[in-house]
Amino acid sequence: MVAALLRCDLMSFILTHSPSRMNLKRFFLLLFVFILLGGPAYSLEVPDRPEGRVTDRTGTLTRDQIAALERKLVAFEQETTNQIAVLLIPSLEGDSLEDYSIRLAEKWKIGQTGRNNGVILLVVKNDRKLRIEVGYGLEGALPDALAGTIIRNEIAPLFKEGRFYQGIDAGVNSIIAATKGEYKARPKEKSSPIDFWLPFLIVGAFIIFFTLAASQARRRNYHSGGSRGWNSGGGFWFGGSSWGGGGSDSGGFSGGGGDFGGGGASGDW
Repeated sequence: MVAALLRCDLMSFILTHSPSRMNLKRFFLLLFVFILLGGPAYSLEVPDRPEGRVTDRTGTLTRDQIAALERKLVAFEQETTNQIAVLLIPSLEGDSLEDYSIRLAEKWKIGQTGRNNGVILLVVKNDRKLRIEVGYGLEGALPDALAGTIIRNEIAPLFKEGRFYQGIDAGVNSIIAATKGEYKARPKEKSSPIDFWLPFLIVGAFIIFFTLAASQARRRNYHSGGSRGWNSGGGFWFGGSSWGGGGSDSGGFSGGGGDFGGGGASGDW
């Protein structure tokens, strides 16, 4: 509110004082301050509190789907004391995903005081963006890289198919598994033998090609009586001077006071 009032006063002053009426440097300084004050005034408002462990402001999930997720998250919290909250919003309206998410985490305080064991799954449906925000106490079990893997491998593929409940459910299951040390990133596909030998084959082909070319050049110079060839001035081979070297229960649910430090990952679909 204060920022908005200051912006109004500054805008009125700038509009009534053209650069010709005041010092040009002062004019641009005031304009710069006006731009800085503009950011907070247009930040998207964060909901004061969650409606439950699952808050859907997009109308995407049915009551039964929300109830199923709620039961799962209640059971998880009773078992581990860890808290997971899910929020779906339509759009960021130009706001930054990461800024909105950390403001949300700071206001909702998901997790317990001292344990900081909260996680927020934020879905911005119309912008096709999502983020997993991780509390301090769970950053070891759910590091940024693993949160990113869950987004890419478990949530985004289902969102692309329009299966939002299934994607959220898969994401929640993966987050729960990760906090228990049971989620593992999918192993990379085994490479075939040709993948291993291909770089060597390419290098070998270049060596053979240039060796033959150099040999032909020397023969031409020999028959023509010339004295210069590919190998003059230090040699053809790598490292010689010619080529050089190189390398290369949802009612009344609220957070318990958990703190967040920006850990987590963002993605889209």
